[in-house]
Amino acid sequence: MAARVQPIDRTTPNAFLAEAEALLGPKGISRDPGDLEPWITDWRGRYTGRALALASPASTQEVAALVKLCAAHNVPIVPQGGNSGMAGGATPDDTGTAVLLSLRRMNAIRRLDAHSGQTVCEAGVILQTLHEAADEQGLRFPLTLGGKGSATIGGLVSTNAGGTQVLRHGTMRAQVLGIEAVLPDGQVFDALTALKKDNRGFDLKQLLIGSEGTLGIVTAATLRLLPAIGARVTAWVGLDTIHDAGALLRKVDAVMGDTLEGFEVIPAHCLESVLDHLPDSRSPLEGRHQWNALIECVTNSNDDADLRDRLQNALADAAEEGLLADAAIAANERQAEGLWTLRDSISAAERALGPAVQHDISVPVERMPDFIEQASPEIESAFPDTRATAFGHLGDGNVHFHVIAPEGAVAGEWEENEGKAISARVYDLVTQWGGSISAEHGIGQMKVGELERLGDPVALSMMRAVKDALDPDGLLNPGKLVPSPRA
Repeated sequence: MAARVQPIDRTTPNAFLAEAEALLGPKGISRDPGDLEPWITDWRGRYTGRALALASPASTQEVAALVKLCAAHNVPIVPQGGNSGMAGGATPDDTGTAVLLSLRRMNAIRRLDAHSGQTVCEAGVILQTLHEAADEQGLRFPLTLGGKGSATIGGLVSTNAGGTQVLRHGTMRAQVLGIEAVLPDGQVFDALTALKKDNRGFDLKQLLIGSEGTLGIVTAATLRLLPAIGARVTAWVGLDTIHDAGALLRKVDAVMGDTLEGFEVIPAHCLESVLDHLPDSRSPLEGRHQWNALIECVTNSNDDADLRDRLQNALADAAEEGLLADAAIAANERQAEGLWTLRDSISAAERALGPAVQHDISVPVERMPDFIEQASPEIESAFPDTRATAFGHLGDGNVHFHVIAPEGAVAGEWEENEGKAISARVYDLVTQWGGSISAEHGIGQMKVGELERLGDPVALSMMRAVKDALDPDGLLNPGKLVPSPRA
């Protein structure tokens, strides 16, 4: 790596801002509070910061030039995609010294090749836009999540996002074939070319995937595409216990094989919250079930009848074994999308109930039912009048473990006091069970202290060494993921 530009001592930010405006133009840099206001608070509303300016470069070259300028003036940079993250990783601190770097203007799909099954997308491409572009070519991008209408490719890469199809296709890391990124000194790391075999030392793109903008700013990525779905069958199942859900998962997986793409669990409380939150929604099944499972199987062929028969037979066998109480299979695409809308609306519905602390955790798949069954009452006992709920991706051992505040709790105050104690207890339990305190949402600023407290010291030392080597001045996303030298 080339030698870093030595920081220039400035008494005011005016010189930097004048140079930044000359570099990016009036569309590329703004100090207008109205322009900054929507982007300085995270999606959950837990963190609000201040920024020196909002920078919106339109190309990789402009990003590189801006990063060099920031290095010269010793100005921190907080990269941001769709601002839909769950851990405060794209929110500046309250010093007002950092530039908020938006990648939203870089929204071109540079190439989409149906023959190779690859696409090159800039960081600001919205996930739903990529889905639509791939669909027009008879292809699909095999990662989706509730925030697909705002989440950007750069953000998904930077946080190694998961979603509802990880069971079959893996996280964002598995979808990335190449990366383009701007490093902390302004150099452009160009590794967009996808090779099946490349043994030239470290796979450096893997350092950037999941690094949350602390090692480099992802400006584009080469992603894999798959053939469009030929047939899709979606079912909603009512269950008595979370252990029944685990047994059903194993059974459906054995019968359906690699057609099983999603297996989500939703407790009764979460479903009821969604039904209250969404106008004109209704439960897919008659009666109340303690647990629900949303199952989706897909195939590239157009044989919908065969896929439907196989899943229906698997569910019928499970009913005979007493694993499920009721089930309904979507009759068409509209009904299938309606079932997924119920699942994707849980976070918004829970947020409408009032204060809560959310935990994106994982334990080994086979242990997750036991963890949920034991951890939920333990937390509720330790913190009276709270409600612990777990929902999400049982198929890959990742659930969203939410703890809802007692009635009358004051938003903001409760999270900062009892909420932090609850989170610490949840993360202690997860660590004892051999799990991860962040399965797919990243560390951000929300969990950086807990990672420091519970993480493996050797792993943390290695992470710090990489951060110090690439970003010795700690200018890229300070205070996130790895404690910054500036902290």
